Amino acid sequence: MIRKIIHIDTEKCNGCGLCASACQEGAIGIVDGKATLLREDYCDGLGNCLPVCPTDAISFVEREAAAFDEEAVKRAMEQKIETIDEHAVAAGEQAQHGCPGSMAKRLLQKAGLEKRPAHGGCPGSMARTLAHETHTETSLHREEGTSRLQQWPVQIKLVPVHAPYFDGARLLIAADCTAYAYASFHEDFIKGRITLIGCPKLDDVDYSEKLTEIIRDNDIKNVTIVRMEVPCCGGLERATVEALKVSGKMIPWQVVTISTDGKILED
Repeated sequence: MIRKIIHIDTEKCNGCGLCASACQEGAIGIVDGKATLLREDYCDGLGNCLPVCPTDAISFVEREAAAFDEEAVKRAMEQKIETIDEHAVAAGEQAQHGCPGSMAKRLLQKAGLEKRPAHGGCPGSMARTLAHETHTETSLHREEGTSRLQQWPVQIKLVPVHAPYFDGARLLIAADCTAYAYASFHEDFIKGRITLIGCPKLDDVDYSEKLTEIIRDNDIKNVTIVRMEVPCCGGLERATVEALKVSGKMIPWQVVTISTDGKILED
C-alpha cells in the first residue's frame, strides 16, 4: 500500500540514537552507527522521531510500504515490558530494599496496553501503559493529554543507579517546581527523556555524588537541566554540572530556566 512513512538520510545521520529512543513502537534501531528503519510495519507514520533528530536526517515520504501492524507492535511491547519488568524488579529491590512504591520500572506510554507484574505486590508498582480519555465531570469538561513519563521512580534520592532505562538515555534533571510552573512540561521536556527530579532546598542531601554515579556508570547520551529562576534552584544546576565534570565523560548538556510565571527565560 502507498502510505506516509519515515525516511532516514544516512548522510546526515550522526548515529546519536535519539530517534530510536523516541520511537515508542520500536521501528528504529542503530545499525553500523546509523539510524535504520528496522520494520516498516512498526512505523505508525506519526513522527515522534522527527523533532528529536539534531541533524534533520528524518523526513516523511509517501511510498509503497507495509501497513502499520498495531497488533504486532503490542505483542513486541508486551515482550519488552516483561523483560524490563524482570530487570527492574531486581534493580528496584536491590536498591530500595523491597519498597514496592519505589521499585524501578519502565513506563511504555502506548494506549490500550496494560501489563500486570507476575510478582503480585502493590498495585502502585505495576508496570503499565496508560490510556487517557476525554470525559465530563459535572460542570467540568477536562481533556487529558498523554503522559510522557518513561520510568518510575523519578526522585533523585529513590532512583536506582543502574536501572536498565538509563541505557542510551537522554537525561532530564529537573527541579520539582518546574513541572507545576511550565504548562507544557511533558511535551517539551519529559517526552523522549528519562526524568529525575529533586529540590536542593527541601532534600537534605548532595545530589552530585549520585548523579556522578548515574552519568559515569551508564550510557547517557545528553543531559538537560531544567530549573526555576529562584536562587535555591542553583544547587540542582551546580550538582549536575559537578557530576558531569567528575564523571570524566564529554556529554552534551544544557540548562533551561523557567520563570515563576511559567515562561522560559532566554540567556
